[in-house]
Amino acid sequence: MKAVIQRVSQASVTIENKIVAQINQGLLILIGIEEADNQEDINWLTSKIANLRIFADEKDVMNLSVKDIDGEIIVVSQFTLHAATKKGNRPSYIKAAKPEIAIPLYENFVMQIEKEIGKKVQTGQFGTDMKVSLINDGPVTIIIDTKNKE
Repeated sequence: MKAVIQRVSQASVTIENKIVAQINQGLLILIGIEEADNQEDINWLTSKIANLRIFADEKDVMNLSVKDIDGEIIVVSQFTLHAATKKGNRPSYIKAAKPEIAIPLYENFVMQIEKEIGKKVQTGQFGTDMKVSLINDGPVTIIIDTKNKE
């Protein structure tokens, strides 16, 4: 499971010219799911994201989590995070999970992150053409791969 976590001052997801998710200060999480992902990946990743200290404290030091600031979250599925680009110029998405595997894991990820932060999380719509808009605050962008826990 791969996640791109972006600290935002605002973000939104639009589908067919209709805003379906919109937040102010918080996190925009792009999540890519592969066939080998499971509940252990979800548990580890949601805990890591919820407790990631990337928001400024009163001394302007990144020392607070999204929970600490009562921030909001949007989660957007993005299979292209598993693009293989080693050969040629056309990315391969062979590692990305098929919808029958990815959708339940995605939904479980959303439920688990809601439990971690104690509030409702907004989402895009799985498998749909979305327009994602954000103001990356900092900019702060962190990439986490559950198969490469560093």
